[in-house]
Amino acid sequence: MTGPVIEARDAVLSFGETQALRKASFEAGPGEIVAVMGPSGSGKTTLLHCLAGILVPGEGEIRFDGRRIDTLSEHERSTLRRERFGFVFQFGQLVPELTVEENVALPLLLGGLKRSEALRQARGWLERLGLGGMQRRRSGELSGGQAQRVALARGMINRPQVLFADEPTGSLDSLTGEQVMDLMVGVAREQGTTVVLVTHEPRVAVYADREVIVRDGTVHALTAERSGS
Repeated sequence: MTGPVIEARDAVLSFGETQALRKASFEAGPGEIVAVMGPSGSGKTTLLHCLAGILVPGEGEIRFDGRRIDTLSEHERSTLRRERFGFVFQFGQLVPELTVEENVALPLLLGGLKRSEALRQARGWLERLGLGGMQRRRSGELSGGQAQRVALARGMINRPQVLFADEPTGSLDSLTGEQVMDLMVGVAREQGTTVVLVTHEPRVAVYADREVIVRDGTVHALTAERSGS
């Protein structure tokens, strides 16, 4: 594939009288890491949610792999998110009732994979991200950095084509945030995963190949592709 993996074309979305997106356009290519920056309330998270099929714009188009997804049913978009997309959010959003390995395995279990195989793969990811031996812990027994690594393992276990990361270091200290970003970028590069990275922190955006900024619901190019990326 040579075109964009994920794309918004003139997306418009309003919440009541508030227009969150105003003909916002965005694209990310295969294996590209794009940082979406902007102040609070600018529309960057709304854009991510539209790209991920969580929200549907009132106007414009959202395309994945060349196919419109904004016209799909909620069930079809849910299946797409489970099978082709991965997610890492600011606070991890782990399920507190589940163990660490069950949290990581959740996308595979929801997809119908046999429990024993899903847990085996989950433990492999935990080892890979330096969390070996923690598989039986619950989220309340983890540090912030450990919880985000569990969230990253869960987001990548089904080898998604696109990983959506919304302020993935926002609740972490600088050093732990760098460790999480190093792991995230390393895994994405290894698997050829496209990453849409929402952040307001320049120190996080430097991990991206390219940066765009969202202002008042519109998207502006901020930098050209980084040399050597």
